[in-house]
Amino acid sequence: MDAQALQQLLRNGELDSRLAEIYFDDGVAAARERLLALSDRYRESFPGAPAALITAAGRTEMAGNHTDHQHGRVLAASVSLDAIACGGPNGGTEIQVHSEGYPAVVIDVTDLNPVPGEEGTSEAIVRGIAHAMADRGYPIAGASIVTTSNVPGGSGLSSSAAFEILVGNALNHFFCNDELTPVELAQIGQYAENVHFGKPSGLMDQMACSIGGVISIDFADPAQPQWERVECPESGHLLCIIDSGADHADLTDDYAGIVEEMRAVAAHFGAEYLSQVDRDAFWAGIAGARAASNDRAVLRAIHFFSDDARVPRMADALAEGEFDRFLSLVTESGGSSIAHLQNIYSASAPTQQAVGVTIALAEHLLSGRGAVRVHGGGFAGTVQAYVPEELVEDFRAGIDAALGEGACTVVRIRPVGGAVIA
Repeated sequence: MDAQALQQLLRNGELDSRLAEIYFDDGVAAARERLLALSDRYRESFPGAPAALITAAGRTEMAGNHTDHQHGRVLAASVSLDAIACGGPNGGTEIQVHSEGYPAVVIDVTDLNPVPGEEGTSEAIVRGIAHAMADRGYPIAGASIVTTSNVPGGSGLSSSAAFEILVGNALNHFFCNDELTPVELAQIGQYAENVHFGKPSGLMDQMACSIGGVISIDFADPAQPQWERVECPESGHLLCIIDSGADHADLTDDYAGIVEEMRAVAAHFGAEYLSQVDRDAFWAGIAGARAASNDRAVLRAIHFFSDDARVPRMADALAEGEFDRFLSLVTESGGSSIAHLQNIYSASAPTQQAVGVTIALAEHLLSGRGAVRVHGGGFAGTVQAYVPEELVEDFRAGIDAALGEGACTVVRIRPVGGAVIA
């Protein structure tokens, strides 16, 4: 099938039921227009070439802030903002990815090993994904892909993981007979980010972007993470993601510092990760841990133990429809991130505390209702707020008035993560 045939299916409404599964009934028309515009770009650049449509969701972390890289537990969900692609095999040896607003990414599949100096680039991500698939025995070849995304970069909604899952789903469809599972595609994305891109990260972002819906994940064995879907009944609240106005795109050292300090505490107890340390043994040996590392590292370990334990309690509260209990636990999690994890601002720029100001503003506007916490990696970026439906418009207006038009985005939890649309 080429792009023209895909466009015919879109215009005839033959994909409407599939679009409704992904974008909800009221999002079908807008999704159709985005996909038509994207396939136009592909058709103009690669006339007559084979084509498929792919989606990968952004994600929101609901519980377990910085617990995944310690092989702990998280609660996360895919959201209604996504990256989309139109592409197909091109018969050559080059994978080309043309993302709207960015320079083209081109790699040659005849050399998929990590390239010195390529760290931190989109080329590294694409090469790493192709490398992992080739290592699994799949015949990776050239492909041409055009993409666009409404997942804002630096938003805490994991635009980078969405890109990884998007490219992974595309290559899985083109060259792997769609055999790789959502979990395997998440692991491949993490491999590309860790080994080729050079950023230490957990697996939560990729899992949430890939699987879809609300999921509870236990990373005790990251090679085979255990996960389950969590039902999320109507609560009378909407989820708002607030852009603090501080970009978190260049905070790799701050994120890496959390990983290193948590692992230093784990090492003191003879373990590699904090999930392997008994909580009671940690508290009994806290004096030695302080002497072996530092106070901030110990506080960050305290956060791990408390937030990791909160994950199943929050999942249970959601599944049992006890949303007030869930909100109380959200507030606890946010407090732990501020006091113990300390990922509200960068220690290298202590006077720049946009996230702290944003949290305080959101709490003021909510006046004791709902819940607020730092969202995702922290240090800059976004804040997450659960807002009663009747307050949403006033809340959004108050946020936008203080932080700028468009600072507050209302998102929905979508049931589909990464997928082939057609």
